[in-house]
Amino acid sequence: MTTSLNVIDAPGGSVLHAMKSSNDGFLGFGEAYFSTIDFKSIKGWKRHKEMTLNLIVPIGAVRFILYDNAAKGNSAKEFQEVILSRSENYARLTVPPKIWLGFQGLDHNTNIILNLADIEHDPDEVDRKGLNEIKFNWS
Repeated sequence: MTTSLNVIDAPGGSVLHAMKSSNDGFLGFGEAYFSTIDFKSIKGWKRHKEMTLNLIVPIGAVRFILYDNAAKGNSAKEFQEVILSRSENYARLTVPPKIWLGFQGLDHNTNIILNLADIEHDPDEVDRKGLNEIKFNWS
């Protein structure tokens, strides 16, 4: 699910909204952290067992690929692509538990991701696969 976010331009700098406790996707607060990803670099695959991710890209542009290998019906094993950036699609991507996630840096400069997670990170709570273990054409 993507949620459009507000950017308030102000003299000397802008305010970029991220999340309010009244927003859909807010399930409580566990931790917030930033990740960076270099241009054309790909990170993946990761699937959280319990954590809900709320991903925002305030600087740069990032391509997120979601994959649900447990889906039933028409959407079974389909990929969903979402590109977030301040200039083109300033939004929050909410990723529920049990969805595989990979992502790629698209901007030549810095690409920063903010994750507002509902629980604290626990290394035993996440599953990982190498990029070649889930077949997706990143080019």
